[in-house]
Amino acid sequence: MKIFVTGTRGIPDIPGGVEKHCQELYPLIVAHGHEVILATRAPYVVQQHPSWNGVQLVHIHAPRKKNLEAITHTFLAVLKARLMNVDLLHIHAIGPGLLVPLARLLGLRVVITNHGPDYNRGKWGKLAKMILRLGEFLGGKFANEVIVISRVTEDIITKRCGRTSHLIYNGVPIPEKSRNTDFLEGIGIVPGKYLFTVARFVPEKGLHDLLAAFQAIQGDWQLVIAGDADHETDYSRKIKKAAASDKRVILTGYITGESLNQAFSHARLFVLPSYHEGLPIALLEAMSYELPVLVSDIPANKEIALDDDCFFSCGDVRELTQKIDLLLDTELSDKERRLLRAEIVEKYNWLKIAEQTEAVYKKALTE
Repeated sequence: MKIFVTGTRGIPDIPGGVEKHCQELYPLIVAHGHEVILATRAPYVVQQHPSWNGVQLVHIHAPRKKNLEAITHTFLAVLKARLMNVDLLHIHAIGPGLLVPLARLLGLRVVITNHGPDYNRGKWGKLAKMILRLGEFLGGKFANEVIVISRVTEDIITKRCGRTSHLIYNGVPIPEKSRNTDFLEGIGIVPGKYLFTVARFVPEKGLHDLLAAFQAIQGDWQLVIAGDADHETDYSRKIKKAAASDKRVILTGYITGESLNQAFSHARLFVLPSYHEGLPIALLEAMSYELPVLVSDIPANKEIALDDDCFFSCGDVRELTQKIDLLLDTELSDKERRLLRAEIVEKYNWLKIAEQTEAVYKKALTE
């Protein structure tokens, strides 16, 4: 099969859930004997290499404007896929889903992965939310096959588009924990004495709640936030100002590789206070590191099998503070750590995900 991929900023090591998904998935699809061509958004790619881990990379223009970036890039990518005479076009996310009807009119077989209702994100205005809902509908209605990453999204596709979809979860690799601490100590982080989160600086990630809760935490604990804003906003500036006012808060910016490995390996607690998620890869990563986790009780998070003590009421800063205090004083047993890792191996295994995705591709080409 010759497969063309769009709807992502690109790979490798470009921040974002869809980007991590594609980075893990497509080298495995290549290993199954298929040709994969992935369209990157040129502004995000520092070094424009022709390939990575067997995946061919095509660097296509995209304006660095949040309302135009995805749709413009996807339009150009669809035209490129047609010119390259590919067997299958795989589109990721509901914004790019607006271009599914065009791709079908051009004679392409299309699979779309719906990574969740992005119109629930706080950064979008009313018009943008309407357009994203339209993309969700058009992608779900006209793609040859639809993949979803959660039961929440599966229900949406059933109700809005009147069709079945393929539930294939996100995944994470099982990591080898880092014993090194040079990155952490180099920026003033004390190993084992910090809360950790990974997030973009956008309202739906709930970082304002986490910062407010942390102010009430006593002792010499630190809060480490890995991430940044793709586009600087009033909200991202507010988060950075709040972090700067407390010397216990450390912003690492976007980190990958060994730096991220160290941050996960030596954390005391992982916290995800989101108001909206698809299926959070950062949470799955924390579980793969056998970390205690505390997450908001939104449907996407509750789809992951965690104890009730691991959830707090979304937006409730007082409860978040109380549960942080409780979990900082609680050690996971060896059995609990093994169960966290077993959950990852069983349900969120990339080898299994690659096989499931390949089966969807074959179905899209035969019907």
